[in-house]
Amino acid sequence: MRSLVRILSTTKDLWPYYLGIVVTSLLMSLTALVTPFVIGRATDEVVALAGGQGGTVRTIVWLALGLLAAELLNTVLTNVGGYLGDTMSARLRQILSVRYFEKLLGLPQRYFDDELSGTIIGRLSRSIAEVTTFLKSMANTFFTMLVTTVAVLVISAVYSWPLAVMLAVMFPAYMWLTTRTSSNWQRLEGEKNDLIDVANGRFSEVIGQIRVVKSFVRERSELAIFGDRYGATIGMTREQARHWHSMDTARRAVLNLAFLGIYLVLFLQTAHGAFSIGVMVLLLQLMGMARTPVTMMSFIVDSGQRAIAGSRSYFEVMDQTPEVRRALPVAPADTAGASDAAAAADMVEPARAATGAASAGGGRVDAHAFAFHHVDFAYTPGRPVLRDITFHVDPGERIALVGESGGGKSTLVNLLLGLYPPDGGIVSLQGRDITTMPVEELRRTTGVVFQDPSLFSGTIRENIAYGRPDATDDEVAEAARRANADRFIGRFPEGYEAVIGERGVKLSGGQKQRVAVARALLKDAPVLVLDEATSSLDTKSERLVQEGLEELMADRTTLIIAHRLSTISTVDRIVTLRDGAVDEIGSPAELAVSGGIYAELLALQASGDLADRARLTAYGIDVGPGVGDPDAHLGVTGAAAGQR
Repeated sequence: MRSLVRILSTTKDLWPYYLGIVVTSLLMSLTALVTPFVIGRATDEVVALAGGQGGTVRTIVWLALGLLAAELLNTVLTNVGGYLGDTMSARLRQILSVRYFEKLLGLPQRYFDDELSGTIIGRLSRSIAEVTTFLKSMANTFFTMLVTTVAVLVISAVYSWPLAVMLAVMFPAYMWLTTRTSSNWQRLEGEKNDLIDVANGRFSEVIGQIRVVKSFVRERSELAIFGDRYGATIGMTREQARHWHSMDTARRAVLNLAFLGIYLVLFLQTAHGAFSIGVMVLLLQLMGMARTPVTMMSFIVDSGQRAIAGSRSYFEVMDQTPEVRRALPVAPADTAGASDAAAAADMVEPARAATGAASAGGGRVDAHAFAFHHVDFAYTPGRPVLRDITFHVDPGERIALVGESGGGKSTLVNLLLGLYPPDGGIVSLQGRDITTMPVEELRRTTGVVFQDPSLFSGTIRENIAYGRPDATDDEVAEAARRANADRFIGRFPEGYEAVIGERGVKLSGGQKQRVAVARALLKDAPVLVLDEATSSLDTKSERLVQEGLEELMADRTTLIIAHRLSTISTVDRIVTLRDGAVDEIGSPAELAVSGGIYAELLALQASGDLADRARLTAYGIDVGPGVGDPDAHLGVTGAAAGQR
């Protein structure tokens, strides 16, 4: 229940709706209570008129009109309350959904590494739907039931204290039996929700990669797994239902016995002249009004338990620790030499503006564009991916990362983007420790073109302008032209307004990558990261994308994770990684004769031996169709031949 109270306390904007619902509920209860009194009085008038003991037709007509007025007013109030409840429910859903999405957008990358996207989406729809359904039913019925119950108790006490006593005992007894079902029911509901979340997560994953599922003929097995997970909830539901309905039988039995006593008291007291026929009818209707909220309590409790179980999943996400920025650390002491000490000092100084800050010797600004200083990192504690990484990149430099697959190249990119905090050391951007920078500033400073272009459903224009939604049509078109994307865009009848489908499914691999390059061009960030941006493209597509990348890299600091030796050979410096540590740093010419990883790659490329070519692949280098092939340096693979 604390979670529901927490939701109400965090939605203060809805208090006008809550107040309106309370007021209409009070008025609805009052108009509903008028009906028994009018019918009771009318009954006495009819009996008196029929027995020749008084009573008039005029009075009976006025009572009937009064009854109509009360019923009409109750109808209007019911619908006003329903309108407020429906609107409040929609506003509550919007508030909770937006806060959930906002929370997810602010969570660190580690959270998403451990969760299926379908599970995250399932929690949103299930948790919020259950909470809003419960609060809507509460808003529309709870206050009415409460006021009605209290009023019936008071009125009953005025006419007959035994009736009031029996009602006063019956209500808490029924509620006690109802709460007895809660703890075990909620435990099972939580387990069911977990199974359903996992099943829905896999469902989303399978639909998102349906081509892979079909190509490996896994439809039946995926269906079986999905069915088994939902099937496992049947046994839990049986246990829930058995416990719930056995307790409901006991509750209703107690209720029936209580009302047997109430009816006997009423009938006997009326028979002995304590009540008139009209008063008996009045009290019978009041007892019926008291019975309705009691029996409805089962529905509210059932809905409330679902909401409590669902809200736990919601608050598990809301209680996650968001991305944080730690205080600026003091640069660690370094005994390696004066140059490294100066580099460390650069890393913790605020960056000077590029204009007017160039040195007299060669146009370099005082702070490095970005740098890693004694950086350690592990995705899983005890299994380090990076160890004591130290290197810097100056403004305008092109740096290539080379190392075996799984050696930490993409992890360095993740750290530079602030997707993960380093376990030790400093990552700096323009002389500032990135853990002290606002996330938005950090990521606006860095443009990325990934191996997977990661486009969104919508139009080509929307995807190119994703980093700058306010860009003009001319700016979007210019970015597309520079990325070599304008030619294929022009072949669409809708041009830039062509809808490309989920993840850009209507575009070829090369077309998607060129849109991604145009997106990065339009963002115009000073630091650029190319994470195997031309991998898996055919020769023609790669050349077109590479031309766009050359436009993109002009006058920018660029970090390249390359899978072509021809690309690596054009950079200013190469950083080689071995077993998660920096092995060598130098220009392509220097490292070509150093005997290290880069020299080894060059030797392997010159070899025609299959084992040597396999070794190249282990470094993420595409070996191409064969030595001596005119396109070998481009790394054209057979798999790429079918690329559109």
